[in-house]
Amino acid sequence: MKRFAAMAAVAVMVFAWGTRARADVVTDTVTVGNPGNANDTHGDGYGRVDYVYNIGRFEVTAGQYTEFLNAVAATDTYGLYNSSMWSSGSGCKIERSGSAGSYAYSVAEDRASRPVNYVSYWDSCRFANWLHNGQPSGPQGAGTTEMGAYTLNAYNGEDGREIQRNPAWNWAVTSEDEWYKAAYHKNDGVTGNYFNYPTSSDNVPGYVNDEGNLSGTGDPFIEGGTDPGNYATYDGDAGINGIGSPYYRTEVGEWENSDSPYGTFDQGGNVWEWNEAVPYGAYRGIRGGSFYTNDYDLHAAYSMYITPTNEVHNIGFRVSEVPEPTSLALLTLGALLATRRRQ
Repeated sequence: MKRFAAMAAVAVMVFAWGTRARADVVTDTVTVGNPGNANDTHGDGYGRVDYVYNIGRFEVTAGQYTEFLNAVAATDTYGLYNSSMWSSGSGCKIERSGSAGSYAYSVAEDRASRPVNYVSYWDSCRFANWLHNGQPSGPQGAGTTEMGAYTLNAYNGEDGREIQRNPAWNWAVTSEDEWYKAAYHKNDGVTGNYFNYPTSSDNVPGYVNDEGNLSGTGDPFIEGGTDPGNYATYDGDAGINGIGSPYYRTEVGEWENSDSPYGTFDQGGNVWEWNEAVPYGAYRGIRGGSFYTNDYDLHAAYSMYITPTNEVHNIGFRVSEVPEPTSLALLTLGALLATRRRQ
């Protein structure tokens, strides 16, 4: 295993304790093409997306979320910060200081590149609205967190089924089909071909076992060790969760040879990820499993749903983006040229 070199370019300034300097959040994305692909024929059938989109290469990190808090949560009107981020042993170690009106936030350097946790679905939507609005600084309101991809208007409740993505979105929490396609589709045109796991494999990913070794290899789990591919951060032996205390979660992209066909990382394991689906009642969907769950939860056939107000240790999120028009034109030109070559 080897740390993914570009992950801090996920790239937000890494905060040490007590710092509060502002830096733009740069969300590293990959482009998901093949618009109009067929659904996966397994299970209920997901994965068809009729447009080109970008998706976060990584889960949103604690460092990125800290930037968000410092931009809009000097007065935390809608509860974007959960004290368990700091107090829980499995928390992402974001600390809040000061008092309402002048709150400041910092994150431990060794947690900044690990996924944020203890975030609700509405927290995720407000983060997406903030990106949509150009990452402004100011109180939580229409120009920062309440309008954009989603019209929230102070809503923070357990239903909210009528709150769906607005047509003119720039950034959003992933839809279930966007998430599923990026994780499992084989990136082989408009086919209905999908892998079982989001590591470009039909085989169960390896994991860190209770002895701290990579399962099936015996290679020690140490910085600079060997990552032969198809690994994820989950509990594969009903013992130690993830990589164990104190982190449980790996840094995003750490399994550098275990990406999806589109180039995303950690869509299996680390943390469950919110998506926009409303599969049952007022619940929202989550996918991908976590450091706390077993290999079955990583499988394409498995999804879960949960009340959107839940903020727990093993749920985070990922975002999607509309490609810039120039990028989209280049992708279209490339596809046209490829078609002509095949003819």
